[in-house]
Amino acid sequence: PLAAEVGVSQEQFQSCLDSGKYTKFVQDQIADGTTGGVSGTPSTFVNGQLTVGAQPLSSFKTIIDQELSKK
Repeated sequence: PLAAEVGVSQEQFQSCLDSGKYTKFVQDQIADGTTGGVSGTPSTFVNGQLTVGAQPLSSFKTIIDQELSKK
């Protein structure tokens, strides 16, 4: 499993997962994303403008420059 490959204790990881400690938090985050229009990952908001998918730096620069010119 990936957790073990990156040095996470499988026992602690499984215990945390089984406890459901973060279930509500994750569900709330998913609901917030859905409400905000997020339909995939990665999704990035720049000043409220949603960009979905891996984008080149130039795309973010264009959006940021547009937002800065509004001020």
